[in-house]
Amino acid sequence: MNFSDYLILFGGMGLVTYLPRWLPLFYLAQRKLPQWLIDWLSMIPVAILCSLLAPILFTDQSNRTLYLGKTEFLVAIPTLLFALKTKSLGTTVLVGMGLYWLSDLFLQ
Repeated sequence: MNFSDYLILFGGMGLVTYLPRWLPLFYLAQRKLPQWLIDWLSMIPVAILCSLLAPILFTDQSNRTLYLGKTEFLVAIPTLLFALKTKSLGTTVLVGMGLYWLSDLFLQ
């Protein structure tokens, strides 16, 4: 491939990446959304986070069975309680990382 092919490829990838994000923003920026749609859209980040975390926390990776004794799940409980009490993202991340490190030292 020559330089102009790379430029076309780079431009095409940028177009494919940003056009689907820009079009809804551009279209919906001048319109008033109904409250039910705003409420529904506000749940999407929570649903995505749950779908990413649930397999890691609750299942055994080798055979995909429910297993609540995983180190990740055991560390997530006190980390969640700390997060609910302090409402501090930075210290919650540090506490979770520290607890995971300690669990690796003592439980395995």
